[in-house]
Amino acid sequence: MSETPTFALWHRLAAKPGGKQLFSAAMCVRVPYFRTVLPSVRELRPGHCEVTAPKWWGVYNHIRTFHAIAACNLAEIAMGMLAEATVPGTHRWLPKGMNVQYVAKAETGLRAVASLPELPEFGDEGFELPVPVTISDTNGKPVVTGTITIWVTPKKR
Repeated sequence: MSETPTFALWHRLAAKPGGKQLFSAAMCVRVPYFRTVLPSVRELRPGHCEVTAPKWWGVYNHIRTFHAIAACNLAEIAMGMLAEATVPGTHRWLPKGMNVQYVAKAETGLRAVASLPELPEFGDEGFELPVPVTISDTNGKPVVTGTITIWVTPKKR
């Protein structure tokens, strides 16, 4: 299976000193809106991604907790990096929908984990791939749960 340029960059950088931070910075250059939550990709492999974000004034809501939409941004980062590590270079993916539940106040920095129960088969037909995401606080308590559905299709030749 051919890997995407994003996942190839992860492989080149992740094991080097400061490599994960450099990868995270490069990701934010490519997708500038992501930098609003100061994300750090911690783990990335097919079917799994973990991303953290600190609590800082740029993500505060009116009660000084992590804003719900900033948490959704973090969920989208985790899903997107999972997709880059999972979907082969012969295919493309696009977000199709997001369903989230805000289950608790987010009073700390956050960790988003996107994880597939099993890796899909990538054939000649397009298909929907639901990606479960759980966002937890620094104590491990879930604060946001959800599913982001992506549409996966073979690239046109």
